[in-house]
Amino acid sequence: MKAEVIAVGTEILLGDIVNTNAQYIAKRLADMGIFLYHQSVVGDNPDRIKKAYDIAFSRADLVIATGGLGPTRDDLTKEMAAEFFGRKLILNEASLDSIKEFLFRRNQPVTEGNKKQAFIPEAAIILKNHHGTAPGCIIEENRKILILLPGPPREMIPMLEQQVLPYLSKYQDGVLVSKVLRLCGIGESYVEEKIKDIIENQSNPTIAPYAKEGEVILRITAKASCKGEAEGLIVPIEEKIRSRVEKYIYGEGDTTLEEAVGKLLIHHQLKIATAESCTGGLLAARLVNHPGISSVFMEGVITYSNHAKMERLGVKEETLKAFGAVSQETAAEMAEGVAKLGKTDIGISITGIAGPGGGTKEKPVGLIYVGVYLKGKTRTKELFFKGDRQKLRNFATTQTLCWLRRVLMEEGYSQ
Repeated sequence: MKAEVIAVGTEILLGDIVNTNAQYIAKRLADMGIFLYHQSVVGDNPDRIKKAYDIAFSRADLVIATGGLGPTRDDLTKEMAAEFFGRKLILNEASLDSIKEFLFRRNQPVTEGNKKQAFIPEAAIILKNHHGTAPGCIIEENRKILILLPGPPREMIPMLEQQVLPYLSKYQDGVLVSKVLRLCGIGESYVEEKIKDIIENQSNPTIAPYAKEGEVILRITAKASCKGEAEGLIVPIEEKIRSRVEKYIYGEGDTTLEEAVGKLLIHHQLKIATAESCTGGLLAARLVNHPGISSVFMEGVITYSNHAKMERLGVKEETLKAFGAVSQETAAEMAEGVAKLGKTDIGISITGIAGPGGGTKEKPVGLIYVGVYLKGKTRTKELFFKGDRQKLRNFATTQTLCWLRRVLMEEGYSQ
């Protein structure tokens, strides 16, 4: 079965909100072995919505539309669906009662717009909304299926999981199972070069590499009649990939880099403190994402000014005068100083030029230095990144966590 997802809403089209619904639906369809080849976004315009249905059904058997089921006049997804299939909209008393009950519990009035939500295309399967006022529905005609879901994720996700996926299970043709490997400290092109022959000879499973904010993700996907069979197909491919890039793999599935580093620190009871300049606390924030990190993360300081670097961390004035705040020498003294301040095994520092101004020919915007102090030994690393201020700060934080993990592994603190 081929599927397509349509997100309806001018606010999505204009970028005011992120289309997370399509991402969620795509993943769940893939889990069922339903192929998704296209996604689209259309504004709240009746002609364009109907045209989107027409295009989608020209290349798909199943179309799932989200949004446009609200109480206002520009919520037209359902109305255009009824026109597209030549069906009347009929008041569904059970849906109206559910809407009234939902609003009554919240001490809200029932408006004409809310009553509009209870009109359903004739002969459609009604999807109950336990988290809002807009019911969804399923329209079947000539081996084509249109599923209408509400836009808010808190309403869409439960409806999809509890009602839509069980309905679609009868169309399931085998299963797709994916294994995700997460890498850092290596570029996407280099990963592809290392496993080029595996990718070129792929059939089932398939291998898809892609980059994400300073990391590389490898998704291995197999199709089979059942989950166990698909997992068995993945194993030899995963082993072959690991034999070539094992040292760069920090986790699987939804594992985050801070989780991987946090587990190492906690397992070996290595206490850590952070000192940040250009990243302004992002490194500390990433670390505290990991539950239990409080047992080893002692403190984080933001020393943005030279005065703070000297006063809080003990960076020498002569170091700053001779080499500048953005230098490997300053990064080293920051790392050593914060470890001393926090009485920790590890001190880690970041200093750089985030831009958009402040760069020079010798030290351009995007230049970053990282320092790691680990039990008496200090290392520094130079990084460079081209991008806006926020992306640069995110990049610096990710690369710092990645390098810290590498240093720990090299010093024998294994996973």
